[in-house]
Amino acid sequence: MKVFIKRLHSFDLPLPQYMSAAAAGVDLHAAIAEDVAIAPGKWALIPTGIAISMPPDCEAQIRPRSGLALRHGITLLNSPGTIDADYRGEIKLIVINLGDKEYILKKGERVAQMVFARVVQPQFIEVEDLDETRRGTGGFGHTGL
Repeated sequence: MKVFIKRLHSFDLPLPQYMSAAAAGVDLHAAIAEDVAIAPGKWALIPTGIAISMPPDCEAQIRPRSGLALRHGITLLNSPGTIDADYRGEIKLIVINLGDKEYILKKGERVAQMVFARVVQPQFIEVEDLDETRRGTGGFGHTGL
């Protein structure tokens, strides 16, 4: 798969890259001009400085970084976020502070990760009844867990 990437600003920041041989996602950096203070319970829209073009049967999933979540309670408000194959605008992140202290986000900080996946668009067919299964309509907690 080829993904084309365009720098929109913050040309001094690294492009997304895999940090290990078996990494599923690439890190996205905060492309901010100055530090952003995020108070507990508050969020901020953080630019990444990049836009991408990917094959039409793909999506890019935007996910939080586990280290930020564990150490500081920093995560993404709409997680996972989806970048559709036909979107050409700047990738931006809705970063929320679920911790108990103000967090200072710095320029270039790795703040999220981007994972690519194939997309299937099924044909929807309306029917009167669905096929029967052992589970049936059992929902939340139906197995006793």
